[in-house]
Amino acid sequence: QVQLVESGGGSVQAGGSLRLSCAASGRTFSVYSMGWFRRAPGKEREFVSSIIWSGGDITYADSVQGRFTISRDNAKKTMYLQMNSLKPEDTAVYYCAARNSAFVVKYDYWGQGTQVTVSS
Repeated sequence: QVQLVESGGGSVQAGGSLRLSCAASGRTFSVYSMGWFRRAPGKEREFVSSIIWSGGDITYADSVQGRFTISRDNAKKTMYLQMNSLKPEDTAVYYCAARNSAFVVKYDYWGQGTQVTVSS
């Protein structure tokens, strides 16, 4: 099992920045990739960004490309999401997730979520 704990959410005005953290514990050696997802009120959960834990290959959703930066610290077993130029439409609960398989894009572990609110 892998446990994930997010932190760093909060409220910010449009144009501001926040940095989310996701601390992993447990059987982290089994993790192949980690990612960030978000769910806005009344909407489906959507992919934000992901990173391959060993090689660092990164993917972003078009909606956040150029504004958000994903990174990880292997020694601290922590993933980050630096969010700049935030917009009201970025308001959502943000979740981190981890998956073990390199071939099946199904996330096995999820954090509890952290709220991000962007006011106009």
